[in-house]
Amino acid sequence: MNLSDEQAATTTSNVTEYSVSEISTALKRTVEDTFGRVRVRGEISGYRGPHSSGHAYFALKDDRARLEAVIWRGTMSKLKHRPEEGMEVVATGKLTTYPGSSKYQIVIDSLEPAGAGALMALLEERRKKLAAEGLFDEARKRPLPYLPTVIGVVTSPTGAVIRDVLHRISDRFPLHVVVWPVRVQGETSGTEVANAIAGFNALEKGGAIARPDLIVVARGGGSIEDLWGFNDEAVVRAVAASQIPLMSAIGHETDWTLIDHAADLRAPTPTGAAEIAVPVKAELEALVATLTARLRAGLSRTLERVRSDLRSAERGLGTPADILSAPRQRLDASADRLAGAMRLAVQRKRSVFERSGARLGHRLLDARLTQAREKVRTLEAASRSAYRNRVVVSRQRIDAATRRLDWRVVGRTVDRARERLDQNWRLIGSLSHEKVLERGFALIRDEKGNPVMRAGTVHTGDAISVQMHDGSFSAVVDEKGSSPGSHGRAQSGKKRISTTKDKARTAGGKGTGNGEQGSLF
Repeated sequence: MNLSDEQAATTTSNVTEYSVSEISTALKRTVEDTFGRVRVRGEISGYRGPHSSGHAYFALKDDRARLEAVIWRGTMSKLKHRPEEGMEVVATGKLTTYPGSSKYQIVIDSLEPAGAGALMALLEERRKKLAAEGLFDEARKRPLPYLPTVIGVVTSPTGAVIRDVLHRISDRFPLHVVVWPVRVQGETSGTEVANAIAGFNALEKGGAIARPDLIVVARGGGSIEDLWGFNDEAVVRAVAASQIPLMSAIGHETDWTLIDHAADLRAPTPTGAAEIAVPVKAELEALVATLTARLRAGLSRTLERVRSDLRSAERGLGTPADILSAPRQRLDASADRLAGAMRLAVQRKRSVFERSGARLGHRLLDARLTQAREKVRTLEAASRSAYRNRVVVSRQRIDAATRRLDWRVVGRTVDRARERLDQNWRLIGSLSHEKVLERGFALIRDEKGNPVMRAGTVHTGDAISVQMHDGSFSAVVDEKGSSPGSHGRAQSGKKRISTTKDKARTAGGKGTGNGEQGSLF
């Protein structure tokens, strides 16, 4: 190692060694101690609204440099003027560093536009934006009600404005006034005014709180900064969306805000708004009295003119007797003519009936009956002839069809049909009850000829008929005797059947000839 290397090693070993955190902390302390509180003027750049945490991050810049900035959530809610992209502001805060990215930044405590010129520029830019959306169009503005029953006032409840408005309304035309208290100055004034307008519109008719027919937004005069809350975009949109007619009364006659462009009507002052909202009751009463007097005078003149016309018409009409005399004479003359006309009409009708009776004698009727009989005979003869001809033609057609038939085919068809008939007849015979009778059974029928299926269906004295294989006979059910049981034993109390008359017939149709009555069993 030569001398230069030894000197370099000694020099390096004498430099104090720091960690990254120590360097960052030392720089942070130095910056904060040197720039404890500063005011910085610059243009807002990169602003995208509050973060989800509620903090806002952006940068302040000029034509040569850029400074990162942050506004904590608690400070953001208290700002009088909200930051906007491109807005030139004067920020007051503390300069510090952010060790995580080796950046220095300003933590802003307050923010205000950089002079009235900047506010006016921002106001003009916002006005153009809202006008382009059609919120200021005259076509969408509605007329105010001539005589509202309820007026809603959005203003501060403690200022002189509300007292002037209430006093002026009471002097002109006392009616119901509903006050929605808001702050008319400060960072929350715009939000409160917008919520008040929306709240009035949300009220239902007939509810606990009367829904106003007209809304008045009022505030006294002040600087552009004092009136800035009424230039808030949320307030303008609430005014444009109001379903209730709305009148703005902000500041003095020379003060203009964006709410004045969106309102249905702008009043020069709050007191002027009260004068516009309601007419003077005394003037209305005087007007009504004047109109009532004119109406009565007009009715009086009209009635007098009608009376004069009625009197003139009465003179022209004459007396009732004169008016009715001519119709009465016409009625008498008509009555006289009516009696003669009735007699003449009766005579004419009698002559017509007599002539008709002469034409309706029995000879005429006999002649017509003779003609009718001849016509019937002619039709009968024609129908018989037509029937005979029809029969002859039909027979000819049948004969021709018969000649065309092949008798051999007909014979075979008849043979096959006869064989099927014999088979069916044999089948019927085998299934007939007569086959059962041949095996020694009997068929018993009641008086109506219906088969008796059970012994319990017949009673003492009932007449029955018994059919056997070789003949049939009649019998009567007898209760006196007894019949053998199933095993040849006598059973008392059973029905006995005895023949009342010998009607047995043999299969050949002859009776047995013994003439005796016998038991069936």
